[in-house]
Amino acid sequence: MSEVKRGYVRPLDLKHGRVDMTHGSGGRAMVQLISELFTRHLGNAYLGQGNDGAVLPAAILNGKPARLVMSTDCHVVSPLFFPGGDIGCLSVHGTLNDVAVMGATPLYLAAGFILEEGFALAELARIVESMARAAHAAGVPVVTGDTKVVERGKGDGIFITTTGVGVLPDGLELGGARVRPGDVVMVSGSMGDHGVAIMSQRENLTFEASIESDTAALHGLIAQLLATGADIRCLRDPTRGGLASTLNEIAGQSGVGMMLHEKAIPIKPVVAAACEFLGLDPLYVANEGKLIVICAAVDAPRLLATLRAHPLGVHAAVIGEVTADDHHFVQLTTAFGGRRIVDWLAGDQLPRIC
Repeated sequence: MSEVKRGYVRPLDLKHGRVDMTHGSGGRAMVQLISELFTRHLGNAYLGQGNDGAVLPAAILNGKPARLVMSTDCHVVSPLFFPGGDIGCLSVHGTLNDVAVMGATPLYLAAGFILEEGFALAELARIVESMARAAHAAGVPVVTGDTKVVERGKGDGIFITTTGVGVLPDGLELGGARVRPGDVVMVSGSMGDHGVAIMSQRENLTFEASIESDTAALHGLIAQLLATGADIRCLRDPTRGGLASTLNEIAGQSGVGMMLHEKAIPIKPVVAAACEFLGLDPLYVANEGKLIVICAAVDAPRLLATLRAHPLGVHAAVIGEVTADDHHFVQLTTAFGGRRIVDWLAGDQLPRIC
């Protein structure tokens, strides 16, 4: 028998294949779709950076040379309204955060709306008002947009696409390819809140304690982290695919491994209980207001203190470290003293969560 090709994944069947829900889940299937179709045909130096936003040339920040950062995101969440938020504020926060984790200062937003015929104007007004409050609170205005209406039955109420533009100072480099063995991995707070809030609302589930989405704009917290002057390698917001898929992406970009510690990962008891009830792994559940910080070990204590001093980082924790690993595995030491691989999300654990 011939040796099986290492890392082999069956290529997309572009002749007979069909898009399915796993292609939007944040896991391996989505990465394959992006790499084999979108990147293959649309690839260029900026898209090839492979981060949450593209760093572009030519800008001025406070009279000094800077670079533009742009990111775009589509929002198809179901239900449209959920505990702690709605598709409106989510569409603002999600894009602002993708710009901010690049180290950039968000400046402007654009918004595109696809509306279905028959969608209630009262609900549309509620969503737009929520967007306006979120943009005003963040200090980042929506400066342009577009609206389209499709026939009844051809949409799902409302879809929103937002694009953010920001400026990145020259000399500041953050990204998934900068991580090195020995670096420290930390998170700004509890994992899985957003995805479980969505699922509990969708399935009409109630628990003793309320579960609310963590949706929030992170650029203020990120600005404080950057102001410390610490050696931050990478920032990410673990949305689709959750903590596990995001760290696998970074490990692949940098060619490293990671060792996480289950007891150190903050997860609210009610979220853990809900995940157990629903058969979900909270490490793969989406977040919309949490931050992954990977930094040089020497700077971890002051960055952790900075996180915990901010309202959005009170429950921040160091959860692991970066290792040298040719296989680029993300591993977890369990609460029982064992060890397991934390692989990419292979299917679609929670569809339509952002």
